[in-house]
Formats: sequence, structure tokens, C-alpha cells
Amino acid sequence: MSKALIIDDEQQMRRLLRMVLESRDYEVCEAAEGQLGLQEAAFHRPDVVLLDLGLPGMSGIEVLKRLREWSDVPVLILSVRDQETIKVQALENGADDYVTKPFGTAELLARLTVIQRRRFTRQSAEIVVGGLKLDLLHHEATLDDAPLKLTPTEFALLKVLAEHAGRIVTQNQIMKRVWAGQSSDPSEGLRVHINHLRKKLGETGPRIVNEPGIGYRLEEG
Repeated sequence: MSKALIIDDEQQMRRLLRMVLESRDYEVCEAAEGQLGLQEAAFHRPDVVLLDLGLPGMSGIEVLKRLREWSDVPVLILSVRDQETIKVQALENGADDYVTKPFGTAELLARLTVIQRRRFTRQSAEIVVGGLKLDLLHHEATLDDAPLKLTPTEFALLKVLAEHAGRIVTQNQIMKRVWAGQSSDPSEGLRVHINHLRKKLGETGPRIVNEPGIGYRLEEG
């Protein structure tokens, strides 16, 4: 049975989330403020954390920063704030995904499934997203069992997206991973390489979805 930790100061929201999660056989614990949430995370060692940003006292971003000092547990942000800058801040501080309130329960459960599955697969030397397979040891890619010819930069870019399949990866995160140490602005090159990858993945491969102003998400086709 998977464990879920809810950190949200709204009692009605915690009650709703508990009902939804328990219907899917999650064991649920909860906290109404950030410091208690960190204590619950350390004690219960949950498999996933649902974190509100608008907490009293310690902000959700601060909770996320402190949590990431010692845990890689998947974190799904739940917030009424939908500004791009807030989403980017949360993602760059270690959130795995972001859902804006109000949300549908089907979307919530789907995103939880994705971020938990990604945590398991990224530990392997092979990343699989639908018909796409990346062999990290040999730097080779296949699509529907056929070789996929990629340049070194395309492979590095696709690897970053595939490692976080189903999750938004910010432009800044991509640039730090793929173009680390480069003095010039690679943002235009990023768009060019994304377009090349989309063409190579075609209609049958995973889709690279643009999240305007934030980054990109790789989704199964």
C-alpha cells in the first residue's frame, strides 16, 4: 500500500484529498502547516507528498526546499496560484508536478501515478516512455524497436525530458543539464532542437508538449 502525505492548511481540502486517495488504497497522513509536514514526512516516509503553497508560517516553497535537502520523494504541488513565475519557482526547487486548484480527481490521480512511476524508472540504465527506449550506457535510442538517429545534443535533451516524463521541465533546468557552462544564450538553440526531436519522434513516438513561458513536458503518444 502506498503512503501519501497531505500538507494543506484547509481542512475541507484535506478531507477531500483523503477521501480520493483512500478510495485508491493509499494510506494517508496529513499536516496543516509546514513544520509539522516536514516532521510527518520524516516519520512516515511517504511515497508521495501533496503540498499546498499557501501555508501559514513556513511557505510551501520553503517546505519544498527543506524536504529536498534529505528526500527525493515525489512532490505534487496543489495551489490556487497559476502564475508562470510561481510554477517555475516550485518546479526548479524540486517539485515533480503542479496542479492548479480547483482540479478534477481524475487528473490528480493520473499525475500522482506518473510521478511515482517516473521515480521508479529513472533508477534504471534504460528509460522507456511508450515506444521510446533510451539506453543510457551506450547512448543509443530506439523508437518502436527501430534505431532512432540522434545527435549528442538531441540525445542529452531527450534524456532530460524522458527522465521526467509526464512532468514539466523548465527551460532553465534543461539549459543547465544540456548546455552547462556555455556562455552564450542557448534558448534559440533549444527551440530548434525541440523541433528536430518532434520530427524524429513523428506521429507514433512520445509528444513534446510546450508549456508556454515555463518549459516542456514529454508525454506518451
